[in-house]
Amino acid sequence: MKVTSSSSSSGIGFSGLLTIVFITLKLLNYITWEWKWVLAPLWVPIVVILTILVLVAIISLITMTYKDYKGKKRKR
Repeated sequence: MKVTSSSSSSGIGFSGLLTIVFITLKLLNYITWEWKWVLAPLWVPIVVILTILVLVAIISLITMTYKDYKGKKRKR
């Protein structure tokens, strides 16, 4: 007898739940925030991840350029 177990995670998550709460509060006029801040739980994590990726790419480029420069300098 073969027993197969699979686990899958499903659900809305913290950001999704927070967004729903903020939208509900905005539509019920409990908060007077601009829509960009009401929807911030959706776009802020994306901006943070993209910023980290850009910084890693810049640091990687600087490191590769420096290693290339040092390699050419030693060959002389």
